[in-house]
Amino acid sequence: MTRIAIRPCPPQDAEKLRQGGIHPVLARLYAARGLNDPADLSSELAALIQPSGLLHIDRAAEFLADSIAAGKRMVIVADYDCDGATACATAIRGLRAMGAKVDFIVPNRFEYGYGLTPEIVELTAREKSPDIIITVDNGIASIEGVEEAKRRGIDVVVTDHHLPGDSLPDARVIVNPNQPACGFPSKHLAGVGVVFYVLLALRAELRRRGVFDAQNQPKLDSLLDLVALGTVADVVRLDTNNRILVAQGLRRMRAGRMHAGVAALFRVAGRATRSASPFDLGFALGPRLNAAGRLEDMSLGIECLLTDDETRAWELAQQLNDINLKRREIEAEMQDGALLHLDDFQPAESTTICVYDDSWHQGVIGIVASRLKERFYRPTITFAPAGDGMIKGSGRSIPGFHLRDALDLVSKRAPGVIDKFGGHAMAAGLSLRAEAFEHFCAAFEAVGQAWLSESQLERVVETDGPLEDGCYTTQFIELLDGQVWGQGFAPPVFCDEFRVLSQRILKDRHLKLMLEKNGIRFDAIWFGHTDALGERARVAFRLDANEYNGVTRVQLLVEHAESA
Repeated sequence: MTRIAIRPCPPQDAEKLRQGGIHPVLARLYAARGLNDPADLSSELAALIQPSGLLHIDRAAEFLADSIAAGKRMVIVADYDCDGATACATAIRGLRAMGAKVDFIVPNRFEYGYGLTPEIVELTAREKSPDIIITVDNGIASIEGVEEAKRRGIDVVVTDHHLPGDSLPDARVIVNPNQPACGFPSKHLAGVGVVFYVLLALRAELRRRGVFDAQNQPKLDSLLDLVALGTVADVVRLDTNNRILVAQGLRRMRAGRMHAGVAALFRVAGRATRSASPFDLGFALGPRLNAAGRLEDMSLGIECLLTDDETRAWELAQQLNDINLKRREIEAEMQDGALLHLDDFQPAESTTICVYDDSWHQGVIGIVASRLKERFYRPTITFAPAGDGMIKGSGRSIPGFHLRDALDLVSKRAPGVIDKFGGHAMAAGLSLRAEAFEHFCAAFEAVGQAWLSESQLERVVETDGPLEDGCYTTQFIELLDGQVWGQGFAPPVFCDEFRVLSQRILKDRHLKLMLEKNGIRFDAIWFGHTDALGERARVAFRLDANEYNGVTRVQLLVEHAESA
């Protein structure tokens, strides 16, 4: 079941924002998202939380400054998603600008698994001979890997944002806003955001040592296109601090001041940098980088972000695009297969979904889990074979069901069923023996039955209520597009009652509508939906500027509709 709801908006907060000079509709939207102070809307770098709030960041800066001075060899060990790739490129560019000898290695996820494992330490030692390993977007759970590095005389600096387990690795230094006792106000930094903060602290330390002054120090704001891309693609919460990082990155992109690889990814995706948006980063650039880590080797994506050669960047972007097309084909086949597995699935009888197919590709199971979660609105884990009798699962959740905590509870209630697990509230991964699959499914469903109420399993389309007639304009759409919307700061969805003048099905998949309200007609489209509406409908929609034959018109993108 799906229902439309209106997001509560404290009128006094909206009024305070209006008094601060904010557009009346934007004031209402911001207040409904928990803002009440115009200062929270600043997108200037000066408004960023200071690095000193991150636990151990000064220790990390001192250690890295000492290591640069001593000519120590550093190697970045990166994760294989877009956040990991941008974090790696940010670390390499920033550290080299400050005089470091630094290289990177990104393990093949299918051979080495996730995080700094002992096997990756052995590979890194053999191929790169580092004095120091720096993890980006991983490492907080790598207890055995850090021990192996220490055994080999390699220092480890962990930079991560994932939730820690019961114990921490014995690294030289850990910088993670989510580690115990860290009072950093923004717990939602992406891995690339943590790296950017470490670079800011390192630069400040090098200034204190007289290596740089304010005039000749490296300009770290040049890295903000990478920071914005990784932050949006990792779907972390866009709190005030993250919105500043993303807004600054988008500003650089729109001005044409971005790295060659980012520009090439925009071009290969057919997106215009002058109107760069969080949507472009999350749904056009991010998937092309992620595809490399899912199907092949993320070093291709990292190289694209590291090269300053525009021709090379374009070649790499085209390769990434080809891999992404292949990923889409695999995903479509897997999704069809998953729906066959779920042919008899009764949502009323289950709170969770677990599906395994021995023909599936483990690099794509996370996307399929996401699609199934959207379709059935249940916490979903999809599994693929991982060799040696093991299967690997990737899960996606719904609000109110903390996926990592659920896996933790399963591991405690059914010891030995899960081999390894980790992740966040909304996404997590795990591995187990193939013969334990049914046992795991039953234990996971038991947690779902205990934790989830009937109302939590009902999809709610949150809206911002009706939109004033005078705002159905391309100018107002430009105003909305100029803001930073995303995870935890939801893009505006409006809701109103319309008369349905006409409706027809496009390409056997989409419902094309002509709606009318107060004598004004609106083109509308409901993608992926073909069921007809009645004469009057309550419609939840987003505004879209649709360009056709050189003419731009307002179009309503339907999120949900019900006969009124």
